[in-house]
Amino acid sequence: MITNQKDLRGGNPLWIKSPHSTVRARTTLSQEQCDVVVVGAGVSGALTALMLTEKGFDVVVVDRRKPTTGSTAASTAMIQFELDTPITELSEKIGAKNARRAYQRSLRAVDDLKDFITRHKIKAEWRDRDALYLAGNEMGFRALQTEAKERQKAKLPSTYIDRELLLKTYGIDRTGAIVSQGAAELNPTQLTAGALRAAQRAGCRIYQDYEVTKVESDKAGVCLTTSHGGTIHAKRVVFATGYETVKGLPTGKFDITSSWAIATNPIAPQKLWPTRCLIWEASDPYLYMRTTADNRILIGGEDSGLTDPDRRDAAIPAKSEKLLRAAKALLPNLELEVAYAWAGAFAVSPTGLPIITELDGRKNQFAILGCGGNGITFSMIAAQLASSWAQGKRDPDMDLFKDAGK
Repeated sequence: MITNQKDLRGGNPLWIKSPHSTVRARTTLSQEQCDVVVVGAGVSGALTALMLTEKGFDVVVVDRRKPTTGSTAASTAMIQFELDTPITELSEKIGAKNARRAYQRSLRAVDDLKDFITRHKIKAEWRDRDALYLAGNEMGFRALQTEAKERQKAKLPSTYIDRELLLKTYGIDRTGAIVSQGAAELNPTQLTAGALRAAQRAGCRIYQDYEVTKVESDKAGVCLTTSHGGTIHAKRVVFATGYETVKGLPTGKFDITSSWAIATNPIAPQKLWPTRCLIWEASDPYLYMRTTADNRILIGGEDSGLTDPDRRDAAIPAKSEKLLRAAKALLPNLELEVAYAWAGAFAVSPTGLPIITELDGRKNQFAILGCGGNGITFSMIAAQLASSWAQGKRDPDMDLFKDAGK
């Protein structure tokens, strides 16, 4: 195995049985030849494969699992330009100019993702939303005021509101909040499957249940050997393996952690909070919430450094109760009952940014290593960077994502 295999999720994710979320993948691989092989059929691999086929590349996708069934299925799919690391904190880590660039690129990626979905007519339950960032135990109202000012300097669509306006507008009692435009919610398995099917229509071949066991450079580019002896010869390879990092990379830059989520039974639309904005808070552990197309409330958080998958999954009932209590405390007028509950593993870096880069010393090899809570927005950026790399171009923001530890 050339990547570290992990148990990525447990429980009963909301998205598993969504309509339009399956892909007919091939199960017999003997020998393939292509321009680019993408390892990984989650959301990053799907967006990358479709973007490459759109540019005229002959693409093959291979995954050790069925498409969409890895960590993508555990995503809560809150599509935001806001990073887990506030711009004030990120500025201290990578400099104010680079922090602004990271936020601006993230903002643009949300718009680009919407356009991409629309252009390819992917059914993914996209809904434009605002995002509401609540004061909490990590950042009080004064810190949020400073954060909002720094965002405005970066020309980001964010505005600070005080306690009185927050209560009047949203019915939420906190000392303050930041309201941001340019967010959205969607169905992650529908997005992934839709992108893969669109790539298939353009000629992409997708293989499931095949483990990549060896990668070797050759005169033509790279040769991948898979389980059962099948081989793929390609000019380039993109490892879109997310939290299952490519072996040989410095994994010390990442901490694997666990998160939990629940989805309620459907609620009458008129009872949901005004504007149905995404809600999250500046707390540790923090709570985040969104609605779904069928009027459920999706609630996540309670992040923990727990890494053992059995213990993580055993904690689902207790974590679900904590999430439900926290949501009821924030929105006391709603009657909430849990319909789905699940857990997932994800990675965090010192900056909150992912690693998206050509691999040093490995010619024609590129890695997309996800981290943090901004996964799908980062997936779009990763697809753009990988597409530029495959075309022999250099994306102007490539340096931001080369080393998430800086």
